[in-house]
Amino acid sequence: MREKILQGMKEGVPKTGPISVHIDVTNACNAACITCWDHSPLLNKARSREWKRRRLPLDAFFNLADQLCEMGSVSNIILSGMGDPLTHPHIYDMIIYAKQLGWHVTILSNLLGAKIDALIDAAPNSILVGVHGASPEAYTAFHPGWTEKHFFTLCSYLRQLKQAGIQTKHVQVINRDTAKEVVEMVDFGAMFGAYRINYKLASLYDGTEGTSISEEQRDWLLEQAIPQIKERAHTRNVHTNIQLFEEQLIAAKNHIRHSTDMHKTGCFMGYVYTRITVDQEVLYCCNTKVQVGSLKSDSFQDLWWGERWQKLRKHLRMGRFFAGCEVCGKYEQNRKWNQRYGGALHETHPHH
Repeated sequence: MREKILQGMKEGVPKTGPISVHIDVTNACNAACITCWDHSPLLNKARSREWKRRRLPLDAFFNLADQLCEMGSVSNIILSGMGDPLTHPHIYDMIIYAKQLGWHVTILSNLLGAKIDALIDAAPNSILVGVHGASPEAYTAFHPGWTEKHFFTLCSYLRQLKQAGIQTKHVQVINRDTAKEVVEMVDFGAMFGAYRINYKLASLYDGTEGTSISEEQRDWLLEQAIPQIKERAHTRNVHTNIQLFEEQLIAAKNHIRHSTDMHKTGCFMGYVYTRITVDQEVLYCCNTKVQVGSLKSDSFQDLWWGERWQKLRKHLRMGRFFAGCEVCGKYEQNRKWNQRYGGALHETHPHH
């Protein structure tokens, strides 16, 4: 499979369907994370109630899953949303169906909306848990309206998932409230058997900017905390993305908005990945501004092999990136494919 994928990248036309598909199943969320672009109480322009009520119907999910299965390439499914997927009334049916198709299923969730026994029975392969803190104080500051009871419920669920052998990875968005606990986040991850901790500098706009780290916090993170994280993660045998987080901080220190160097790395997502929204819009990648088409009017196969998707692949091969690419959400995956391919995916690359 990898050889066919790389051949498609080389020729500029995919030889297989995607291997990873990200499906948003709901806009509804049980949380109001302070940095969230969709649910933060600080947003200058709040999302409408109608928007927040949208969710993917179960029959539409089954139909999409069948279409993807027919392509014979998909191996990974990510169930997520602009809200939390565990608030969807049929999420466990979706997990079970995806696993029956032989796919590796990942859930992105804060876990608090879970029926924990049903989640364990559905047995997703991996859960990317939005934690955001290592103590009740930081956790409740990041989650307005929640109390320490919510924090201890999270701990209970993480403990039960560990006992059930379900892999968890912790997402730790770093802002003014969580920055002081970055080292302790390693211990928190080790306590609950986290396979990996993903640190991410909060990306803020439309009213949430005031929650960013201070210059003093940034300098402390770079000079003291990151070396401690590296040492402690090694000692506790916890994987992290600390190198990428350090790069984000350095970019912020140098007032560089482009925290990802896409011209150097290149974009490979058009050959391996796609995201589908709750409204059944098909996206080129995780960038919601780069739309390919709609499943309400076309099949997924027709879109994947179609003219619009191919034009976007060619556009990016020419190094013409879109607004938002400077903070690419799939940067780590693009770096991995860059290594496999042997350089950036540009028309000027020596492979072409």
